[in-house]
Amino acid sequence: ALRVFSNAEGTYGANVNQLVESGRWEDADEISETFARRKSFAYGRTGVASPQRALMGAVLATVDLAYQNLDSVEVGVTSVDHYFDGLGGMGRAVAKARGEAVPIFISDQTRGEGVVRSLTEQVSLETRTRMLNPKWTEGMLGHGYEGVRQIEAHLTNTLGWSATTNGVAPWVYQRITETYVLDPAMRERMAALNPTASAKVAHRLIEAHQRGFWTPDAETRDALDRAEEELEDRVEGITAGVAA
Repeated sequence: ALRVFSNAEGTYGANVNQLVESGRWEDADEISETFARRKSFAYGRTGVASPQRALMGAVLATVDLAYQNLDSVEVGVTSVDHYFDGLGGMGRAVAKARGEAVPIFISDQTRGEGVVRSLTEQVSLETRTRMLNPKWTEGMLGHGYEGVRQIEAHLTNTLGWSATTNGVAPWVYQRITETYVLDPAMRERMAALNPTASAKVAHRLIEAHQRGFWTPDAETRDALDRAEEELEDRVEGITAGVAA
């Protein structure tokens, strides 16, 4: 009769988002372990949570697919971290329990009769309509410091989907790199508004490469490395000098 699993009473979230944000995770097993440890408390008729780690593992091993309803045009799966924290974390835990990954779908109910997309399709759509959309970018930059932070947050959430599902197409990282880091004018605008978040954008893209989520060519990687160094120097207040 125990079919509802969540956190222990008084706690929230799977903490997968914190792993991704910190960058201090080693492999997929660490993500699945974090999710299972946080979400394996079962709720029955009494409404009192009880730890049922083995039972949840047995249930997850029977899962054939996972999905999430999306019911707001304002918030997408790359807008906030709780989507990959919950759905992504569950997908990784299911893969661990079953020994293989299962499909993950997004049920978009924001318009008309709705549409179901694969996670990869949804992330690609949101990347095109948000991070690669000049109108969206200009809108974010119009918010100054916070707008640049939001750009970085969207990228971190995108990386979260790679970490939990491997569901992000490599071109996403390539285009984001070209748009926000390799364009000198854009890089300068962002750094002037929020140097810390700008440096984190470059760092996240390098991290995505190091973790095997995309493979830039040598020229792109070199340019990305130089841009990250420049942005880090700016954060630390280091400027180039000219010898007399």
